[in-house]
Amino acid sequence: QVQLVESGGGLVQPGGSLRLSCAASGSGFSINTMGWYRQIPGKQRELVAAITSSGSTNYADSVKARFTISRDNAKNTGFLQMNSLKPEDTAVYYCHANIGFKIGYYEYWGQGTQVTVSS
Repeated sequence: QVQLVESGGGLVQPGGSLRLSCAASGSGFSINTMGWYRQIPGKQRELVAAITSSGSTNYADSVKARFTISRDNAKNTGFLQMNSLKPEDTAVYYCHANIGFKIGYYEYWGQGTQVTVSS
């Protein structure tokens, strides 16, 4: 059984920074793509950034040049460095991973971490 455990959310002032982490626990798997999504009440969950196992990345236009996604494959951990935060970045952020086992690939989600950008 694999679990994605997120950490690093919180309250920050506009212009500030936060770093989110997502650690995959368990054994006997490999992680294909990892990503971060965010959701505000009443709206659909949206992709923020994603990174493949080889390190290729893509970002939502709204966060380009401000957010950086990375991963440590040896530790099965992903990161989202968020700089120059804006009030409109306020949301619950979810980690997502496409994880492979001998029998196939499956989708996993973290529990979500609140990010609030406010003065």
